[in-house]
Amino acid sequence: MSRFLSSKYASLEPYTPGEQPKTRVLTKLNTNESPYPPAQEVIDAAAEAARMLQLYPDPDCTELRKAIAAVMEVDPDEVLCNNGSDEGLYFAYLAYCDGDTPAVFPQISYGFYPVFADITGINYREIPLRDDFSIAPEDYYDAEGTVFIANPNAPTGVPLSRAQIEDILQHNPENVVVIDEAYVDFGTESAVPLVRKYDNLLVVQTFSKSRSLAGMRLGFVIGCKELIADLNALRFSTNPYNIDRIAMAAGIATLKHDEINKAHNRTVMETREYTVAKLKEMGFVMTNSTANFIFVRHPEVSGEVIFRKLRERGVIVRHFTKPQIAEYNRITIGSREQMDILLRELAEIMEEEQGSEA
Repeated sequence: MSRFLSSKYASLEPYTPGEQPKTRVLTKLNTNESPYPPAQEVIDAAAEAARMLQLYPDPDCTELRKAIAAVMEVDPDEVLCNNGSDEGLYFAYLAYCDGDTPAVFPQISYGFYPVFADITGINYREIPLRDDFSIAPEDYYDAEGTVFIANPNAPTGVPLSRAQIEDILQHNPENVVVIDEAYVDFGTESAVPLVRKYDNLLVVQTFSKSRSLAGMRLGFVIGCKELIADLNALRFSTNPYNIDRIAMAAGIATLKHDEINKAHNRTVMETREYTVAKLKEMGFVMTNSTANFIFVRHPEVSGEVIFRKLRERGVIVRHFTKPQIAEYNRITIGSREQMDILLRELAEIMEEEQGSEA
């Protein structure tokens, strides 16, 4: 870093995104992208929007908000559109955390949560998970800060039920609760129906995972009108044109053809269960994930060894170095063909490793 960087960022540890290989790899299962491309109608809509790139996009995202509202069964003014769900989370940190109000989130969760806290200069409190990696709602009662919970959690994939989310809300009437639902469409109950009941709830979602638009960077936040107005004030004070014309068109089109996305999501869930069963046959243990990834370890072979040997064979998964989860790897659920490649390579690695110990 240069000598000109503000001292307030001297200790900043940036978020590390999943590797995006620059060279061809056989099987990429490390960043939870969809294995399926968007519908042709989505591609066509994006191409058509590109014809008007000389003009600024609609800063109010009017048609996109209407499309999201229709699908989510809320009002358009209860929706905020963002450049990826990360931007929505960042605005929530700016709006609802300060010197008197820290951020509160699980000790093992999305790696951006502490980074957002550091870059905004706020304190934060990390709450340990249970031994089974689940979140205990009672640990968040009267949180005395703004609560951020990924549901299902990342990288574990373990969910909270809607009733458990409501329990947290009921015990935090004076705190904003942000539920990050990046992976909700793969088998988890959404908290969106609670928005009308609780004026302290924000639900953050994305088009990246379940709607095959990771390359578009498109997300949204749902909450009561007053909370959305707060976030809009920050958006218009930083980047009012935060959603480009092509992303808006793609988002609207994919929602018009959401049945295709839902079919893809069902296939991902079926492939997840198939992969889990095969891994259990090989002696792997894992969390009960309801995301488009699984979180696995083997009792006899270290997670780092498995990660490295898979990579040598052209299969990339995500490995974390935190001591509590260093024996685990997070594996994105790809196509059936991709998972069969993974399973074949893992079987050979297990045979090599267990044979070498004999």
